[in-house]
Amino acid sequence: MKAVIMAGGFGTRLHPLSINLPKPMVPLCNRPIMLHIVDLLKKHGISELVILLYFQPETIKKFFGDGSEYGVEITYVTPLEDLGTAGAVKAAARHLDERFMIISGDLLTDFDLTAAIDFHKQKQAQATLALTPVADPLQFGVVITNPAGEITKFLEKPDWGEVFSDTINTGIYILEPEVLELIPEGENRDWSKDVFPLMLERQDPLYGCTLKGYWRDIGNTDAYLETSRDILSGKASVNIEERPAARIDGLYLGAEAIASQESLGMIEGTVVLGDNTRLIGIPKLKNCIIGRNCVIEEGAQLENAVLWDNVYVKANAKITDAVLGQNVRVGVGATVKAGVVVGDDSKIGSGSSINPDVKIWPSKNIENGSIVTSNMIWGETWRRSLFEGAVVKGLTNIELTPEFAAKLGAAYGSTLPKDSFILIGRDALRSSRMLKRAFVGGLLSAGVNVRDVKRVPLPVLRYKLTTFGEVGGVHFRQSARDSIITEIVFFDEQGLELPSAVAKAIERIYYKENFRRVHFSEPGSISELPNLYDYYQDGFLRALDREVLSKAKPRVVIDLNHSPAADLLPSLLNKLGCEVIELNSHIDENHIPPPADEQADALKRMGQIVTALDATAGFWLGPSGERSIFLDGSGKIFSDIEVLTFSTALIAKTRQGGSIAVPIAAPHTLEEIVHEKRLNIIRTKGDGRSLGVAATDKQTYLAGDLEGRIAHTDFQPHFDALFSVVKTLELLARAGETMTNLRAQVPQRPYRKIQLPCSWECKGGIMRLMNEASAELQTTFIDGVKVHLGDDWVLVVPDPYRPLVHILAEAAEEERADSLLVEYREKVEQWLQLLQNPA
Repeated sequence: MKAVIMAGGFGTRLHPLSINLPKPMVPLCNRPIMLHIVDLLKKHGISELVILLYFQPETIKKFFGDGSEYGVEITYVTPLEDLGTAGAVKAAARHLDERFMIISGDLLTDFDLTAAIDFHKQKQAQATLALTPVADPLQFGVVITNPAGEITKFLEKPDWGEVFSDTINTGIYILEPEVLELIPEGENRDWSKDVFPLMLERQDPLYGCTLKGYWRDIGNTDAYLETSRDILSGKASVNIEERPAARIDGLYLGAEAIASQESLGMIEGTVVLGDNTRLIGIPKLKNCIIGRNCVIEEGAQLENAVLWDNVYVKANAKITDAVLGQNVRVGVGATVKAGVVVGDDSKIGSGSSINPDVKIWPSKNIENGSIVTSNMIWGETWRRSLFEGAVVKGLTNIELTPEFAAKLGAAYGSTLPKDSFILIGRDALRSSRMLKRAFVGGLLSAGVNVRDVKRVPLPVLRYKLTTFGEVGGVHFRQSARDSIITEIVFFDEQGLELPSAVAKAIERIYYKENFRRVHFSEPGSISELPNLYDYYQDGFLRALDREVLSKAKPRVVIDLNHSPAADLLPSLLNKLGCEVIELNSHIDENHIPPPADEQADALKRMGQIVTALDATAGFWLGPSGERSIFLDGSGKIFSDIEVLTFSTALIAKTRQGGSIAVPIAAPHTLEEIVHEKRLNIIRTKGDGRSLGVAATDKQTYLAGDLEGRIAHTDFQPHFDALFSVVKTLELLARAGETMTNLRAQVPQRPYRKIQLPCSWECKGGIMRLMNEASAELQTTFIDGVKVHLGDDWVLVVPDPYRPLVHILAEAAEEERADSLLVEYREKVEQWLQLLQNPA
């Protein structure tokens, strides 16, 4: 007698375990599920096998070969298309000229197949279905038989009102070859839905044989874990290839598996250790299946865990009721909780925690200290924190999904007073609108009211926050660096970027899912601010010398970048007497920023337009309205640092006394520019909040960063490219200067910067060694370690959000700046080697 093994399914419900393997090849007690089926068939005298393949057929062929290694003879059949369970068997009809059995390659059972075959013969049936009683028949096909075993009715996945029996179809059939004549050649047919109901209608001899014993359809990851537990408890009997350990009941050891005598004392229940697996020190294992070539370090605790091959579990990690695929790495002290499934080649960082029932797809990186609260399917990395400063960002609709946004909104709302108001806006993109709307739903669920300003330049939203009425604001925008990334920027009640303490409070609520859920009668409300632009324009115009601008009548080329600024800036410039040439002023919901090389070309073309029209200046605006790029009358493009030094020079030309706030890494040419004007350069940390706080001081006229963002504080203390464009024109007119002439007067010194890879674990050590190496030198510790070498300087600062360290240098001479950069690069690289490979 022959058997047909159904091995062509995609195994979608078993993801992520079956992404890199066909479902029948998923290991169960360190052997493919289908190998257990082959053992069962061979035990009952069935050694001629026809295996039906479809998904990843080569994987199965490579393992089983012609079957001789396993004492069987195998014929493979691979249909060219999905023909259904019956249509696929029809494709193998030429190999089935005698009575045969059909069995799934992805279930586990110890049924007495011989009894079913004898039953089939005795009843002279054309088809016999193996049946078995189960506690919950709803997810299976229920089969009703009469006392003689004849099938009288099929109920495919019934509800409780239709359940007249707990006896289900196990997917094991014994058939006569004539049954295949009922299946059209090359057409999709299913046994349960098409063929067996047809046989019932034709009153063909169709029987059900009820079998007792273990049977489990390994249809999803929960069933996989339950089946593994059944094997360890002895409820399911399978062939365990590892040998029983001498004098230790329940321990099975593969070839060259290594465990110390002390570690053996910490083993409880049934534990299987695959070939060449090592227990280092004294880990604790209870009821576990460990694959081949695994390493489990000192202090690790594993209970009801299934580890596939080549898994490394570091010291003090804890894994409970979870499955880890091949080549998974678990860091020191990491926690993997019940129901978790980790796909192949993933890395779980030290100190991280995977919450119950989370599924992690293959090749993912969970950063150290992360708390993973939801399935990780797309993207590559789960960060240990949501926020980078005041920003949450991720791949649009992949990492930042509507579901994520709703939870984030609920977490943020839970930190705010009930019935308070939040200002919320976005850029022009539809993806930002999609995520914003989901976020708003979360806020409302926490009892927070939303003032939705919809599509708006970010400086307008921040200006409104400087007044009273709202306890915070949020803006959704496309990242300027990568168009597939959305950024969610959070602000406090003053329009400053959210402080880190509040960001951490939001993170804690998000990860613990400890949301405030208000009574159904108390959700927040949504309202609009229809006069917001008028309010912004009034303040904008009051902060300018309109007479100076109207006399100068500057001609300006503005690239509005298809952004919401197009609704405001051209009309403001016209009101002030400027002649405006607009580029890209149509607001485009689908606009994707060009790559860097194309943007550089676009700026060159813009410079040509500025020159051809004899314009005073040109300005390119960033999509959110915070950043700008300057072009002088000759069409030359300013770098981001030149925007800062030029804006400082303008203040120095038109002001006496006061301060300018800049990051610690800003060039020291700024001091040269202002030294005769009694202006102070105040250096702060480089983040937006630190600069914003400095800008709120009444003596501060200007704040700027190293990314082309400028705040002229006589209007608002926040970065505002719309206002900086017009204020620049006003100050040029007041100073009687052209942009080209003033730019030529600004001193410049060689300025260099690089970044090096640096793991999170090494950052503190790098700063300690930098501090020790600079003990005899003049140093500043505002942000990183800055070493002053006369008029030259070097700054080494760890990146707060990425595994990098930055090195910046400025000197009077090109050669000196280059040599400083090389010197400190070599130092940092040596320190990294020392920290990574301690003696």
